[in-house]
Amino acid sequence: MRFVEATTDRVVAELAIRDDLKTIGGRLHGGTIMALADTVAATATFLNLPQGASTTTLESKTNFFAGASEGTVRAASTPLHRGRTTMVWETRVTDASGRLLALVIQTQMVLLPRPGLSAPGTSATASP
Repeated sequence: MRFVEATTDRVVAELAIRDDLKTIGGRLHGGTIMALADTVAATATFLNLPQGASTTTLESKTNFFAGASEGTVRAASTPLHRGRTTMVWETRVTDASGRLLALVIQTQMVLLPRPGLSAPGTSATASP
């Protein structure tokens, strides 16, 4: 996966279709499409979080419209709602010709820092 655009209003990534990402029938696996969309929407949420907050996927719904067996797919996430506790993103997954493969609507929970707990990747220090 390669990010090609990342702003607070839109995140886009591309993924080259490989054999290990295909179903036995030779099509890109739906789970791969869902994971790509989840990663892109989570990244978009992260770019909109307040300092010290993190995120996790709360809900995700995917509608599949077409399959792809070769080339590159592109996932583009744009916001439908950016609130204090949740954000909702629409991710359109297309093939190289722009044909819509899947539409994903995803809700991300905003995990605000809790007093006394350290954020991931940091350490809490006690006051004297």
